[in-house]
Amino acid sequence: MSFVFIDRADRSSELERALQTGGAIALDCEAAGFHRYSDRLCLVQLTTADGDNFIVDPLAFDIAPLLRRVLEDPAVPVLMHGSDYDLRLLDRDLDIRLQGLVDTQAAAALLGESALGLAALLEKFLGVQLEKKYQRADWAIRPLPTDMLDYAASDTRYLHELVRRLEERLAEAQRGDWAQEEYRALEAIRWEDDSGIDPVTRVKKARDLSPREVDRLREALTWRDSIAQELDRAAFRVASDETLADVASERPRSLSALADIKGMNARLAHDRGSELLERLDAVDARPDTEVIGYPRRERGSGLGRPAPEIEELADRLKQVRNQKADELGLARGTLLSNAMLVEIARQAPRSAVQLAEVPGLKRWQREVIGSALLETLAKNQRS
Repeated sequence: MSFVFIDRADRSSELERALQTGGAIALDCEAAGFHRYSDRLCLVQLTTADGDNFIVDPLAFDIAPLLRRVLEDPAVPVLMHGSDYDLRLLDRDLDIRLQGLVDTQAAAALLGESALGLAALLEKFLGVQLEKKYQRADWAIRPLPTDMLDYAASDTRYLHELVRRLEERLAEAQRGDWAQEEYRALEAIRWEDDSGIDPVTRVKKARDLSPREVDRLREALTWRDSIAQELDRAAFRVASDETLADVASERPRSLSALADIKGMNARLAHDRGSELLERLDAVDARPDTEVIGYPRRERGSGLGRPAPEIEELADRLKQVRNQKADELGLARGTLLSNAMLVEIARQAPRSAVQLAEVPGLKRWQREVIGSALLETLAKNQRS
């Protein structure tokens, strides 16, 4: 595949001219989170409506001034697939709030497609088979081999035609307005700093641990994070969450016992395990009053398992949602997520006006299923 690789500001004139045409732009981003601690933006790929392919290297120079005007112009369609995380990266690393979004994954979901990956959609609609060789490549390496750049460019090469096919189907199904609303909602996505979140809440097994074991896990996660940052390696590549949860519960007393924990890298245990064992010793020396267990959820936060009556009402709403989704040929979560149904049950709106005030509930969803939801809520209020 032919493309222009831009790794210096003084080599960007061809892309600048291409972006001035005002036509739709296909866009994709590559990051390094699968390999690196610093999940930074590593590549931006673009294909113009004329079929010109560009790859821009944000690690080589500041590409934000080159892209901001066109990506923040709502009059320029920006075609992406599964844009959620890329939008966060553009916000965090380039301070760009993209507008004009057209997301092929969102469009396909509204058409009831069961396989929503880009490769599956390209094969179904265009008969194109994408290579999967570099799906989990380390995009932070430099220099990047030509075959990796070829692979990256392929992610945007076919988006223009895929969008055309999907938009035809959306128009036939009279769901074009649904898609526009989904696109605008995605545009509002921003990077959120989660550094203040207790790390144990991200570990599935943490809820099953005792308070002291949770405190040990917290120390183990901090230990892992410092090593991952030092090595610029993804944290799960240092040690998995499950392995550290086992460390917290099994409580190894020696480096050899630590190395024997399932999933623990023996070399890591022997080279860096002493610090971890010291951290565990410190937790075990704390009196019970100073042990920090799994964080409690604040009342009124809307988090955690709902009250039984709310859960029961949400189940009734799910039945309504499931029936309607099946009629429309949509995945049930595409029509309305379970979390949204719980929130509707919590707020128990009595009218269309009140239903419209439920945060995150879109207009197309209200139009499709709002009356049925209100009817179910009214029956519950009368009973």
